[in-house]
Amino acid sequence: SNESKMHLLGVKKETLETFGAVSEQTAREMAVGAAKAAGTDTAVAITGIAGPDGGTPLKPVGLVYVSCYVKGNVEVKECHFRGDRQKVREQTVIQALDLLRRNL
Repeated sequence: SNESKMHLLGVKKETLETFGAVSEQTAREMAVGAAKAAGTDTAVAITGIAGPDGGTPLKPVGLVYVSCYVKGNVEVKECHFRGDRQKVREQTVIQALDLLRRNL
């Protein structure tokens, strides 16, 4: 939820209002906030629309942002997946692990 993103991960309200919960900017702030909250120099964060509902023409089901924070650097990857909710989630995990591997 947006409340969790703000209170647990430190995502700015302005970021959510301007770009939305499913955005590169939000994913970036989530990764930084997750690392800070955990007291670590590495974190992965994901925000997206796994479906089956919730999509719009601008942000369709299957749109996912995967972000990785490692030692002060953040990389965000925009992904577009097809399939049901489970398939979108499975593909997201694969992308998140790959992004983390490439940034370590």
